[in-house]
Formats: sequence, structure tokens, C-alpha cells
Amino acid sequence: MSDLRLAELDADNLPAVIQIPPAVGEKAYVAPVAYSIAEAYVTPTAWPRVILDGDAVVGFVMANWDPDNEIPAFRGGIWRLNIADDAKGRGVGRFAVEEVAAEARRRGYDEITVLWNPAPDGPEGFYLRVGFQKTGELFGETIGTRRV
Repeated sequence: MSDLRLAELDADNLPAVIQIPPAVGEKAYVAPVAYSIAEAYVTPTAWPRVILDGDAVVGFVMANWDPDNEIPAFRGGIWRLNIADDAKGRGVGRFAVEEVAAEARRRGYDEITVLWNPAPDGPEGFYLRVGFQKTGELFGETIGTRRV
């Protein structure tokens, strides 16, 4: 993990990014990247980014910037975070969260949110370790909020 950076999704990195788990139909607590890309295509406020380590695709993060959304948890924050299996545990997820927080600050946000499944083997521990605090529930998921 020497050269982490975010890049816009493009024709060159698309084949690698859609291979990041979970695969369509695989049981997981986050949607497959292909689903997220389709959602970004029809959601003008979505902000999909590929996470690169040098030239290697190691993850995908999608934020949403919609300050007027009627649901406060959807005004600004992380919608999806997918990390390649061989990149897990190397700080890639933390890097992605920090990059979303930096983008939020650039856009004038004071906080970001994320929703996660409260299952025992879900991502709650990760989100709490990177600074989110539980602030409620929505659609059966936990809302996490982090000051930026």
C-alpha cells in the first residue's frame, strides 16, 4: 500500500472494479460494485470513485452529496465501500473514509454519514474504529455519523 489514491471510474478501470467482492448474488452487507455503478448512473448526486494502489484497483467507494435531501442521513456521506479481498487489513478502507471526509470538507459539510447492517459479522466495528458514532436507525440499518 504505497500509493493510494482515488480515481474517477472510466473504461480502463471498470473491468477490475466490477470484480471486487461481493459478486452479484453473493451474500454480503454491501451491494455489488456493478449495482452501485448503475445506481450512480441514475443518481446525479452520487460520487463513485475507484481506489487505486499505484495502478492496481483495490477498492471502490461511492459517496452522495445531496444537501437538500429530506432524509438527513442521505445528505452527505458514504453509500458504498467495497475493498478487494487481498487489500483488506492494509488501511484501504480507512483511506477511503478519509478521502470522503476531505471531499465533504471541500463541499462545506460538517459531518458525513454511513448506514450499515447491524449483524454481528457486519462492518460496524470498522466504521466505529474510523470515527463514526451510532446516531440512529433507518430502514433496519444503523446510522453512523462522523464529524469532518
